[in-house]
Amino acid sequence: MELNRMMDHTILKADATEQDVLQVIEEAKEYHFYSVCINPTWVKLAAEKLAGEPVAVCTVIGFPLGANTSEVKAYETTDAINNGADEVDMVINVGALKSAQYKKVQQDIEAVVAAAKDRALVKVIIETALLTKEEIVKACELAQAAGADFVKTSTGFSTSGAAAADVKLMRETVGSSMGVKASGGIHSAQEAMAMIEAGANRLGTSASVAIITGAKGEGY
Repeated sequence: MELNRMMDHTILKADATEQDVLQVIEEAKEYHFYSVCINPTWVKLAAEKLAGEPVAVCTVIGFPLGANTSEVKAYETTDAINNGADEVDMVINVGALKSAQYKKVQQDIEAVVAAAKDRALVKVIIETALLTKEEIVKACELAQAAGADFVKTSTGFSTSGAAAADVKLMRETVGSSMGVKASGGIHSAQEAMAMIEAGANRLGTSASVAIITGAKGEGY
């Protein structure tokens, strides 16, 4: 297992400067992370800096609340891909899910999947910290029905991040047909391995360098 190739090296803070983003890009190149995950405003810069590199450009859609309209999310997706994004991590309409408006939630995801048009991989952030176990299962089922590629635990901007038990539940729900991304609060090699053992095949973290260097020390 190549732990570095399971990582989306992430910087999504509102106050991240261009220099901060450039540093993350350089770290991704040095450690061969799977992608950099950045806010949409930095996508074009990242795509230029990573041209020819084995590092994908990932960005976020409807972030971090998921409360944008489907039309806005679809436009964001098209714009991001046109700027060079290879992957988009969209936030579901959490309020609609908790209101049992399941058709609305699925159509929201479908709007992003349609905008991606096989040009970019779509991950669906379900924000597990705000959901019951039953809602986690339902969100995964809706993402799967909508044709998304991954389900993802968290934005990292809510009440808590990824939990191994939630990752396990997500994997059990989607089976082998979708990816599962754990993100939020993963700070060490031990935490990363716990998420992988629970069923994650992608990790989103801003602590990627520390995790990789720590993992080498632990023999992973």
